[in-house]
Amino acid sequence: MNLTPDQIIFWQRGIISINATLVFTWLIMVLLIVGSWLITRRLSTSTKISRGQNLLEVLVLGIATQIEEVSQQKPEPYLPFIGTLFIFIACSNLLSIIPGYQPPTGSLSTTAALAICVFFAVPLYGIKKQGLWGYFKQYYLQPTPFMLPFNIIGRFSNTISLSVRLFGNVMSGTMIVGILLSIAPLFFPIIMQAMGLLTGLIQAYIFAILAMVFIAAATSKT
Repeated sequence: MNLTPDQIIFWQRGIISINATLVFTWLIMVLLIVGSWLITRRLSTSTKISRGQNLLEVLVLGIATQIEEVSQQKPEPYLPFIGTLFIFIACSNLLSIIPGYQPPTGSLSTTAALAICVFFAVPLYGIKKQGLWGYFKQYYLQPTPFMLPFNIIGRFSNTISLSVRLFGNVMSGTMIVGILLSIAPLFFPIIMQAMGLLTGLIQAYIFAILAMVFIAAATSKT
């Protein structure tokens, strides 16, 4: 049994290889690009809209509401980044219902890449909102300059915890389903698959919310 999609190799030549993580990440990217194009190509401002636009509006409004509640700021500057994180992770996890599919979020390389995106987004949003000195003073020198080393360590630990948390939850879910398949191949996998879909949505929500918490801490004025 493969623990992560990194171990599933589709093509390799020398040190260059294409594994399941890359393939399914590209697949999700294509699905999201094509899906967003199909939904947004005929947007309407009338009261009669398509089901796709209705779903899109509900999703965007829900994410914007959560951003505003967490940050106590207008959600528009953060909506593209946080929304992309949530939708990508949610789609990655939900597609696990398809036989043969391996969620790329079950790879530490994918979750680490997402966490690194958050790592760089936090100072970018903070500097944009408060200026270089204002961001550095508030985010690293509070409540006292002596906390600077600990605040720096905290920044890196936040990134590590984000990646490991998502990776651990997705990988453990895949392992449990695989074990139950060998024990009771008809009954338990159905229940675990349903729970896995719910957990996948929850993990996408948690990751996006934590990312917004870190960004809000860097952009809010004390």
